[in-house]
Amino acid sequence: MTSFDSSPTLTAWRMMLALAVVFVLLATTGWTTIRHQRGPGESREAALASWAHGRIGHRALPDPAAPARTIASFFASIGPAQGAFLADAHPAVVGNLNGAPVTLRYRANRLSLARALEAERDRVEDPRLTADGRHEALRRAHRFTSLMHPDRQILAFDPTGGGRTAEVLGDLERAQRVSVIVPGVDTNLLTFQKTSRKYSAPAGMAQSLYAAERRAAPKGRTAVIAWADYTAPVGVGIDAAMGRLASVGAVRLVDMATALPGTSRVSLFCHSYGSVLCGVAAARLPSRVTDVAVAGSPGMRVRSAAELSTRARVWAMRDADDWIQDVPHLAVGGVGHGADPVAPEFGARLLSASGASGHAGYFEPGTDSLRNFAAIGVGSYQSLTCASVDSACRRGISGAEEV
Repeated sequence: MTSFDSSPTLTAWRMMLALAVVFVLLATTGWTTIRHQRGPGESREAALASWAHGRIGHRALPDPAAPARTIASFFASIGPAQGAFLADAHPAVVGNLNGAPVTLRYRANRLSLARALEAERDRVEDPRLTADGRHEALRRAHRFTSLMHPDRQILAFDPTGGGRTAEVLGDLERAQRVSVIVPGVDTNLLTFQKTSRKYSAPAGMAQSLYAAERRAAPKGRTAVIAWADYTAPVGVGIDAAMGRLASVGAVRLVDMATALPGTSRVSLFCHSYGSVLCGVAAARLPSRVTDVAVAGSPGMRVRSAAELSTRARVWAMRDADDWIQDVPHLAVGGVGHGADPVAPEFGARLLSASGASGHAGYFEPGTDSLRNFAAIGVGSYQSLTCASVDSACRRGISGAEEV
């Protein structure tokens, strides 16, 4: 006998509901996610062309798309002085080159930021610019000035289109544990940090998590990366309901995680659409990624945690008043992101998010969600607060059982 869950009638209703969701998204967004996102501009292409024709002595420079180990081997062979020369001569490439020494990437991105800042200041003075254009140029100039602060370590930077960046807190080369924050929709250079609602932006999330990890393990060697180095959907539009941008971003995330220096263990903290990206990336993540934690997730484009095909532990949490719970957990014709990660049948380890308010409050100081993230980040699994009192989320982890 055919169950109702797999009946043609229910399948048809699900498809109709998914199509209705898409219709509403299109009606309210007007395809803004496509119209407002641009790919790399001519400056990026020019930088790659210059790199392709560059030389160190008689040696050609490696393909930027080469594996990180190839890039790392190349820079090790030429030494720090010639590496610095390349960073200064080709900052837009070296600053985003997985496998290049992180100190060279910081150096290169500071130069790229200086150039981008100069360009925005020139735009502000352009009489052809509209009032809105001038306002955006001023905002971008302010953002670039902030990112250039001497204490900041910028691991990736590309100002084209909405812009992408990644920032490191802590000593990435000496860290024993690295936490990577993967944010969701409306992530770009202008939203990378915020004055109001600070902890809803990637930079603020990273600052909050890094401080919490330092409290949880004062003697631990930790680093946190605010990873906004992918093109995120703009608003809750059609791109947010589909996996195209997550698939492209997943390639970048896997490459970054693979290229991290040293032998540190890595934890991913994936918020909202960032959890879609982490789900797509999961099967290809390097073995050093031990934990994938999702918060406020619309789905990971699978039916269960087992289908992620990762050895990493999968954690999930959702605050009681997060609006994401009202998003249909469907996957029809490429629309929707599949099962709800906090549903018991999904199979994730469920964590408490008590104290987090709404969809953007998971990194607020004083919340269970932040304390749980920090405990995962430093490997203090015995300190976790599960979503229920039976402590099921800690089972099977060495040293994490209740005593």
